[in-house]
Amino acid sequence: MQGGQDSSPASGGGGALESHLRNLIISNSMKDGSSPGPSETSTLGQPTVQSEGTPPTQQPRKPGPIQLIPDDLSETTNKQVSPSQKSGRKRPNQAQRRQMSAQLSIPIDPRPQPPQSARPYISPPGYPSAHQYSGNLPPGNQYRSQRPHSATFRPPNHGHGFPNPPLSGQPFSSQAKHHHSLSLQGPISPPPGEHYDWRGHQHHGSNSGDHRMGYHPSPMPYDSTSPRNTRHSHGNLYNPGKQFHVRPDELKAQAHMLENLCTTIIAGAEIESADIMEKESFRAKIEQVCQTVISRFEQEQNGLRSFPPASVQLKCFGSLSSGFATKAADMDLGLLSPLSPLQPDAPGSPIPRLLEKAFLDMGLGARLLTRTRVPIIKLCEKPPEQLLRDLQEARIKWETGVTDEQIEDDDQNEDRPSSPAEDQQHSHSRKEGSRGQKELDLGAEKTYEEKLSSLTQDKRSLQTYYGLAKGLLRKLGGRDLTNSNAADFSGEDFRVLTDVSLAFVRGLADENLRTRLLNYKSLNQYDIAAGSKHRSLLGVWTQIEGEKMVLMWDTRSLKERDSYHEHNGEAVVKLWQTVQNKPDFGNDPLAYNKELQSTLELVRKLPSVQFMLLSQVQYEPAAAYYSRATKIMLDLKVGDAPLEHDPVVPVVIRQYVQGIYGEEVRNKVREFVETEGVKTLQAVARRHKSLQLAHEYEKALNKGLYPEEHTTAIKAYVELLRSPLKKNLQPDSACDYVVPATSDMAPIIQEIRRLGDPSKLSPNQPRDPYRDRLEFPKDGAGVQCDVNFSAHLALQNTLLLRCYSHSDPRVRPMVLFIKHWARVRGINSPYRGTLSSYGYVLMMLHYLVNVAQPFVCPNLQQLAPAPDPNLTPEQIEETVICKGRDVRFWRDEAEIKRLANDNALTQNRDSIGHLLRGFFEYYAQSHFMSTVQGRGFDWGRDVLSLRTHGGLLTKQEKGWTGAKTVIEVKATAAPPGSAASTGSDQGPKSPAEPLGPTTPDQLASPGGSAPNPPQQMHTTKEIKEVRHRYLFAIEDPFELDHNVARTVTHNGIVAIRDEFRRAWRIIRNASKINVPQDDLLQDVIAADLNREKEQFSLLLDELHGKVIFDE
Repeated sequence: MQGGQDSSPASGGGGALESHLRNLIISNSMKDGSSPGPSETSTLGQPTVQSEGTPPTQQPRKPGPIQLIPDDLSETTNKQVSPSQKSGRKRPNQAQRRQMSAQLSIPIDPRPQPPQSARPYISPPGYPSAHQYSGNLPPGNQYRSQRPHSATFRPPNHGHGFPNPPLSGQPFSSQAKHHHSLSLQGPISPPPGEHYDWRGHQHHGSNSGDHRMGYHPSPMPYDSTSPRNTRHSHGNLYNPGKQFHVRPDELKAQAHMLENLCTTIIAGAEIESADIMEKESFRAKIEQVCQTVISRFEQEQNGLRSFPPASVQLKCFGSLSSGFATKAADMDLGLLSPLSPLQPDAPGSPIPRLLEKAFLDMGLGARLLTRTRVPIIKLCEKPPEQLLRDLQEARIKWETGVTDEQIEDDDQNEDRPSSPAEDQQHSHSRKEGSRGQKELDLGAEKTYEEKLSSLTQDKRSLQTYYGLAKGLLRKLGGRDLTNSNAADFSGEDFRVLTDVSLAFVRGLADENLRTRLLNYKSLNQYDIAAGSKHRSLLGVWTQIEGEKMVLMWDTRSLKERDSYHEHNGEAVVKLWQTVQNKPDFGNDPLAYNKELQSTLELVRKLPSVQFMLLSQVQYEPAAAYYSRATKIMLDLKVGDAPLEHDPVVPVVIRQYVQGIYGEEVRNKVREFVETEGVKTLQAVARRHKSLQLAHEYEKALNKGLYPEEHTTAIKAYVELLRSPLKKNLQPDSACDYVVPATSDMAPIIQEIRRLGDPSKLSPNQPRDPYRDRLEFPKDGAGVQCDVNFSAHLALQNTLLLRCYSHSDPRVRPMVLFIKHWARVRGINSPYRGTLSSYGYVLMMLHYLVNVAQPFVCPNLQQLAPAPDPNLTPEQIEETVICKGRDVRFWRDEAEIKRLANDNALTQNRDSIGHLLRGFFEYYAQSHFMSTVQGRGFDWGRDVLSLRTHGGLLTKQEKGWTGAKTVIEVKATAAPPGSAASTGSDQGPKSPAEPLGPTTPDQLASPGGSAPNPPQQMHTTKEIKEVRHRYLFAIEDPFELDHNVARTVTHNGIVAIRDEFRRAWRIIRNASKINVPQDDLLQDVIAADLNREKEQFSLLLDELHGKVIFDE
């Protein structure tokens, strides 16, 4: 850049150089001051065509990107221009300006260049050169110290054999902004004589906006491993990017606020030494149990008489060992038994089940989880009595052959509320769905055709029937077509998918719906069965759902609000029918699915269709149901007026009552309407709210969720809620009917206000898939821990993080602050679609290693010493290659501590508050940052990679461009009473026997016996679907194919990014006096509880009004 300024004829400033370069390009594209004719070079970057009599151009044309522009613009730029229209100097048109922007590869930075530092090294600011680390680095690794650890700079040719690009060359190909989108226009028919390869467009993923639906970006010619480098070179002449500058007083105020918050939080968040000692005592206790159980098993079952119990270890990993533990941190333990012939994490190993049994016999709360990424046992020291009985009962069920899935089904079907008699989909959805799955299992010996014909809806809901079809597809060895698997979808996959899709339609219970669907071209059985057209099961399900809504349109009881909206609704229905009859539906089934879904949304948004679909879903509050109903009434322009003024109101009331979930509540509301002659929906809804509230209290009482001292008041209040409503005679009151509250009931109502809303209790909430009756309580259960059976790499990760915590005293408090912030803001729960605490630690380390200038921490993996050639295999497994993964890093904790104490590892002297400010700014926005050179994090494109120079990779080069569903088949130990273990005397004699802790003397064995072959339980296959998401991408430091953020869902990443933006907004406003200040660390859980209390109080005010009735 500087060289360009020195050699320019107009070195007086960036503006003069820009003008000079613009004139050069204009003179090249307009020979002799004329506009390009049809024979000259077009502005599209296409080859030059010389006309007769015109000498060839001597100056070679610079390569440029191919611009995709509409055809009409191409024709305009190639029209013949008459001599009368030519001028000596014309303003460049749009295409010429686009070409100029692409050809100007020298980014102009109008800001004054910083003076050259007089430091004795030439590394970027803040990055010590090799001689500064001399004598302080691991042996054999001094050469690595010359590599910078900054996201804003990368050494030339790093990771590639490409030479440095010329300064005047094009660093990358511009991406077209006018490419067509199949998802918006539907499938594209191939030109005559050509075959359209729709699957080639799905192969590149769909996460990135520029790569979806068949757009192929040009590969970057150099340094493609650094998205940060390409992003920084992307500032062109006309939009160089404006760096946000912060005033020193603002920066000081913002950093001071964060510094004070961090000091306050760390003082109360750090784990106490007494807690650590308590956890360590519990670890030693259960380690002895593990040693006893495993040594006994190896000696008695495998004949290893000299098996040493001390070889079995429980090693602590995770936050307690890395130094980043808070008071709420649980203990993570890794079980290591290197001398066992069959490792504890091997498929079919009986060790996990033996340990679970031993822990339960000791009175500990123990639960083996096999459907997690790695098998773990959850332990608690002092389980409540009911929890211990439930855990023991679950263990007995497993021993008798009941699988974990069946146990979960039992939990789901327990205490289900009554369902509407009119809508049988509620009463049969789960019951029939479970029975349907069993029918498929019982039909394992049926033929292929018989299995297909057994797929029938009967009385199941459409949603349950769709789930049944997906289950049949998996059992037949097929899979549905998605973006992630379209490229490798075989002919056999298409055949099975087609058969199941057609059977899905033929099995519909509604004959009219089935006939209408089969009459559409897109469900023509002959074309689809012949293999010339392809469909997906999801697309067929979308079609069924939409056609059912169109049937409702034909039989609706209310029209749209006026003729205009009625005409628009008819157009939407006609569009739906047109889409289903498209002749090219099978050219690109995935694009056709999107077209169906977008059209379905148009049908779903029709208010009259919404009115026909109006029904209360399970666990939906009555207030929310009423709110939905009133919204539809407003869209239909129907007022909640007395009966004589609006004859449509009875229709609305009838539909509202018919859609109430729960037969008992629905019948009583209908009785209230008929006996009282109610004329408004508001009164009906009030009766509905009172009866549903009474029902929710009764369910909570039956579960014993209220203390004994409150049960009398609750029962009295339930009787009040069920009593008849009375008319409110107050003329200025908005409540026409109320639940009568007498003076004697006033104290009870106040007590009810304090108890809170019963609808938030577990019996009245949807089942949480990650919480059930076997879930351990957060408090009152003593020490809790997880025993991991495959923790080798986790132990390496823990050591790496511990070394980073030693590298600078600011690392630990910053990590603890970020973990606390994520917890109170509710974005640190991977089971609910957000990010784990480990992920936030990696995010902070990435900032400290690669973004902060100068860096705060060196890159320990880049500073790994060369391995000693004399290492033993055990030492290699511990320090070089563990489980086939490269685990090399600078792990000399004593030396790292010594250098950190001498301030020899970094030249960064920023305060914790200053660094925290930069951390939030980096992840809150992707523009230029205010205190360091570079841009913020690009969530849609970048992958955090702690091991990599610069710290970033792209999702495309990692292949993490689209969500993938992987079917994993895992072998687990079969229950003793299952069919897999029947009729065999192999394996443990009785894994159900109590294995209490015994002494090593009792396990001493006579020598001389030959060891038996390794014994293992009979295994059973466990099939599970694993969803790999890449909305947010964090590469594990050692497991390079593992995305630490794979649990982050769409809602999760929206929540995480919103919280970073909120935090950055609060930080920027910290220096503003007249701007209201929000609490950066406001606890969202506490805020939600307060909001729920307010809403419940308003509900009671609405039910009872302000009138006190007489006795």
